[in-house]
Amino acid sequence: MRLFFFCLFPFTVFADPLPGGDPAALGMSKKGLERIGTAVESLIIEKKLAGANVLVLRKGKIVYEESFGMRDLDAQKPMKSDTLFRIYSMTKALTSAAALMLCEEGKLSLDDPVGNYLPELADPQVLVTEGKAVPMARQPTVRDLMRHTGGFANLRAAHPVSRFYRDGLPRPGKRTLDDLVKNIGKSSQLYQPGTKWVYGVSSDLLAAVVASAAGKPFEDVITAGLIEPLGMKDTGYFVPPEKGDRIATLYRKRLVGGLAGMDGGEGSRVLEDPSFKGGGSGLISTARDYARFLQMIANGGEFEGKRYLRKDTVDLMRTNQLPRDITEISFGSQKRFGTGFGLGFSVRIGEDERWDKDAQVGDYGWGGAASTHYWICPEHDLVVVTMEQTMPYNGNLELALKPLIYGAVLK
Repeated sequence: MRLFFFCLFPFTVFADPLPGGDPAALGMSKKGLERIGTAVESLIIEKKLAGANVLVLRKGKIVYEESFGMRDLDAQKPMKSDTLFRIYSMTKALTSAAALMLCEEGKLSLDDPVGNYLPELADPQVLVTEGKAVPMARQPTVRDLMRHTGGFANLRAAHPVSRFYRDGLPRPGKRTLDDLVKNIGKSSQLYQPGTKWVYGVSSDLLAAVVASAAGKPFEDVITAGLIEPLGMKDTGYFVPPEKGDRIATLYRKRLVGGLAGMDGGEGSRVLEDPSFKGGGSGLISTARDYARFLQMIANGGEFEGKRYLRKDTVDLMRTNQLPRDITEISFGSQKRFGTGFGLGFSVRIGEDERWDKDAQVGDYGWGGAASTHYWICPEHDLVVVTMEQTMPYNGNLELALKPLIYGAVLK
């Protein structure tokens, strides 16, 4: 059964400041874009996801927007274009953009030691072997936090340093960003700065740096600097009651038996204003809202007549900034061959069939723990956002749609 809202040009059903465009006039095949639907529906039939929103912009205009399946299976609520999603690590790019805005204002510098802003981290040590800690060769910098090379452990890993980061923290729902900074300041770090790419607490620490440099809470910085002026009217750290009916239920993929609901409905956790407002995760948003931020980045820092960042600053976000010895990013044993990292996004730096074989060199993007994805393709002037709510993280939707979207490019 196919349950979705379908929209190709003309884009008239839901008013939105993002302009719609005729796919053919923008060099896209309408028939080719329609193949997206078959791919998403197949994943729904296979019970790999409950529903999804897919949004594609070409040259700054919407050429495809469609909603599939259900945002709540039990209540039989269909997915809609204004559905609210937990975007988890898609929060990180906004955090990096906010930090870079402060750099342009002269309140922050990329090569400043983190300890200049977070005194708890001014005298770090690195764990080498057998529990022996030695001094850092240098302090991690703001740049290290943006590219995940600061030497900090992953908060959720099984490593003793990761456990120490967690030990003593107030329980979720009670902890704050300051609690995390203080706990990390009491511990060692895992690697010398600049020697390893480790995905973990860096963006939360970056949020704390931003708050210190700006002299105000981090959520106030990104709200006033990015969310409100960009017109991201449905983006924030919690969902107000009047929007509660639009929340997509969070699902976990069972080994057998399809999907199990984890959070949703009237008792959803995202209806509560959280004590922890970090830079690594936590925001709730819509596909349309997030596309506004991405289009600003794709435009080189300008959107709807307002400049947020200089183009040369945006270029630091979307080109590989890793030290030469770090040849690709990796998650445990999973190496993402041909993929580096800029100051906010992963970046495709070379062709490699072993990972994301359909990606174009120069593509940049990221995703979130509930299998949300986004990418920008400079070569074809494309912005793509796919939203779902499926745990644990998987790349099914992105990997299925990427060849179809690129295949729909005519010129």
